[in-house]
Amino acid sequence: MSFALEGIHILDFAWVGVGPITTKYLADNGADVIRIESAARPDVLRIGPPWKDARPGINRSQFFASYNTSKRGISLDLSKPKAREIAKRLVPWADIIVESFTPKAMRKWELAYENLVELRPDLIMLSTCMQGQTGPNALYPGFGQLMAALSGFYYISGYGPGSCAPPYGAYTDFIAPRFSASALLAALDYRRRTGKGQYIDMAQYEAAMQNLAPALIDYAASARVLEPRGNRSDRYAPHGAYRAADEDGAERWLAIAVENDAQWRATLDVLGAESRDPRFDSAAGRFANPDALDEFVGQLVREHNAYALTAKLQTAGVAAFPVQNCVDIHNDDNLESFGFWHWLDHKEMGPSPYEGLSHRMSRTPGDLRRAAPILGEHNDEIFRGMLSMSADEIEQLKKDYVIF
Repeated sequence: MSFALEGIHILDFAWVGVGPITTKYLADNGADVIRIESAARPDVLRIGPPWKDARPGINRSQFFASYNTSKRGISLDLSKPKAREIAKRLVPWADIIVESFTPKAMRKWELAYENLVELRPDLIMLSTCMQGQTGPNALYPGFGQLMAALSGFYYISGYGPGSCAPPYGAYTDFIAPRFSASALLAALDYRRRTGKGQYIDMAQYEAAMQNLAPALIDYAASARVLEPRGNRSDRYAPHGAYRAADEDGAERWLAIAVENDAQWRATLDVLGAESRDPRFDSAAGRFANPDALDEFVGQLVREHNAYALTAKLQTAGVAAFPVQNCVDIHNDDNLESFGFWHWLDHKEMGPSPYEGLSHRMSRTPGDLRRAAPILGEHNDEIFRGMLSMSADEIEQLKKDYVIF
């Protein structure tokens, strides 16, 4: 086998982030994924920037494209009974079904697990929504921004009491897929050993809080509440991002983490400075006076080129690196040597850059096998080929707005 998941078939009803990212992992490792979408209510990422050449369009979003590589795509308006009938005809083909709606959607359409398992008894199905399929808040809709707030990330990421500096975007959307993909792989292994499928209820709330485990354990043990403290660390001082000399009129920042007294002395040597403040002579003093420490270090770093200073600090054994922007990342020599960027020919956007795989397996390397589909790109391939529907039947479904 050239891919780890070759021969696995997946119907992907999910939208936006968590579900599509989950199935992308599997698709890039060989699974045959058919993404089912609706033109009547398109995936919100399809109309989100960045767009090719800054021109909006339902098939021009690289945001959507990055989460849907290696998949095929069809368009069905599942609010119509005929569309749901067509979707059910694909169920016996599928090893896995993934959906990310609030619990009422699939039940209303009679596409819930108890309906679909009748069509394929060993089916594996993943439902991933904000707060799971049960409980008082199960029907609450939302996106990862709301979940990051609910999970506690927005509270702890500020720079002090009354300060809110949340992590970027739908933060929990980038945590939950790691858990849902692992759960699907475990379910596949279980089915391989037993012949039985299973239903996975993956609450994004519960998955996200795994990344707060140390704080939750500390509260349970000591009743301490983790408070907002910006870049402060329990292990490093100084620890933060400091503004370096501007380049070409643009801000440059440098992240530095000093672990012990020896590294602190090395940092001062590289910066060509002497600290006459006795508070900074010991780690205990530096931890006790973080504001004064940051001000002192910040004044010194401000006079240096970020990359030149990084090289000197790294040579001295101090952890440091410039804060990179998107242009920096696309020009990063290490990513280039790793072959990270993949250029795929999108049907409407043309050649476009995609982020590569985050892992490399020696025997079954994955690959971004195709660009993300435009809306309904594989309709004929699936409806005529897999389902043997006639041209007249397909044309009538288009007239009835079942297929777009």
